[in-house]
Amino acid sequence: MKKLLLSFAFAGLIAGGAVAQEKPKATAPQEQAKNGPAITFEETEYNFGDISQGDVVEHTFNFKNTGTQPLVIERVDVSCGCTTPAWTKEPIMPGKSGFITAKFNSAGKLGQQKKPLTIHSNAAEGTKYVYIVTNIKAKSTASAQ
Repeated sequence: MKKLLLSFAFAGLIAGGAVAQEKPKATAPQEQAKNGPAITFEETEYNFGDISQGDVVEHTFNFKNTGTQPLVIERVDVSCGCTTPAWTKEPIMPGKSGFITAKFNSAGKLGQQKKPLTIHSNAAEGTKYVYIVTNIKAKSTASAQ
């Protein structure tokens, strides 16, 4: 009888340990967005079309916090010194909007360009990307007479 009780107790411990080691189920991204900040852009890519080498162009990407908690843009990374970002620095409350501006200097560049801006925030879905695209043409060397 004692062995039988010890066997059941041991089996119960083993089964309880196996259940306790199960990983919690991952929450769907939609569920995470409902329970925290979420960043939703009006557009994620902007094409300047053809520009001349040396032109400086600028575009503002607008976004909205579609989550339930304040959104904070921690930083915006760029791929080279030719692009300068600016962004909303204060927390964006749920339902409110913010911006990320990209200023691109085409000096020293030619041809097709696609420059990413990497947005680091406290949004539940993590890092986001927006892109500026352009085709840089050489400046005309013909002089006016």
